[in-house]
Amino acid sequence: MRLFTPLRPHPSAPLARANPVAKLLAAVVLMAVLFVSVDPITPAIILAGLATSVPFSGVALRDLLARCRPILLAAVAVGVLNVLFAAQQSGVALRLGPLAIGTDSLLAGAALGLRIAAIALSGVLAIVTTDPTDLADALIQQARVPPRFAVGALAAARLMPIMAGEWQTLALARRARGASSGGSPLSAARLAFGRLLAMLVSAVRRGTRLAIAMESRGFGSRPCRSVARPQRFVRSDWGLVAGAGALGLGAIAVGLALGTWRFLFG
Repeated sequence: MRLFTPLRPHPSAPLARANPVAKLLAAVVLMAVLFVSVDPITPAIILAGLATSVPFSGVALRDLLARCRPILLAAVAVGVLNVLFAAQQSGVALRLGPLAIGTDSLLAGAALGLRIAAIALSGVLAIVTTDPTDLADALIQQARVPPRFAVGALAAARLMPIMAGEWQTLALARRARGASSGGSPLSAARLAFGRLLAMLVSAVRRGTRLAIAMESRGFGSRPCRSVARPQRFVRSDWGLVAGAGALGLGAIAVGLALGTWRFLFG
């Protein structure tokens, strides 16, 4: 087993140089479009657009897919379960022995799986190409969020790789002690629950120490804070947000033209 190492995009990549708030806004725009669209065409087009933007992120596609593997597997599992256990199977499109799969349930499952994958990938691209310190600075300067919230987001972003490394360290420690599921799903679930409990205790202790350290350094004692690293929201950042909006609206337009687009609350 290889210990966790955080993804580090190339600093000269266009997405890596973009303003963090612009990347978050672009991700929010795409997520909003995906949330209200329940057809398979819209998320498929947005996924294709996100895939074409990966070369501009400074992260290799293979590494990105390897880190997103659990999310992608979850998207596939959700889609398959919704197809198999749909309340009604109208218009049989596929038969698996005694199981009949309807066309409507097949399209609904595909739409749900694609939506989850597209939402996850848009968020991952926004976060993986952003330095946590730049994110906190941009939130304070451009989004005008309170410094407590921004520095809390910075601390959370800094701790995510540490927690992921601890998760793998716990797995290695238990393997060294001979703790194994032996191929039993129940034993694997029990071992995973034990690791989650240990992670929870570690997170609470680490958060308490971090809060005490920040308070001892006087954080939050004054309402006004100076800015050491100015963040600029330039024309290319507006172009990124506009490009995300164009991709979302274009996907909806294609779905409307094909007659497949449906509104979530329609």
